Amino acid sequence: MPTTTVRVTPETRAVIQELARESNQSMQTLIARAVEQYRRQLVLQHANDVYAALRAQPEVWAAEQEERRIWEGTLADDLEGNE
Repeated sequence: MPTTTVRVTPETRAVIQELARESNQSMQTLIARAVEQYRRQLVLQHANDVYAALRAQPEVWAAEQEERRIWEGTLADDLEGNE
């Protein structure tokens, strides 16, 4: 796998090294997992921000809620018995 160099402060490197040691992971794995976790956090924050903006517009929010009610009726389409 190709790699690249990222410059960090000596303090940051020491923290990464200690966390990697404590979690029994390589520094590379630890950084990759931390970046992925941060990416997911940003995605969720963006979704929360969009929904907050949507809720701030009562007419638009009401239309969203109505559309959800309409779609909920399709959840069991074509299902019979215990399917």
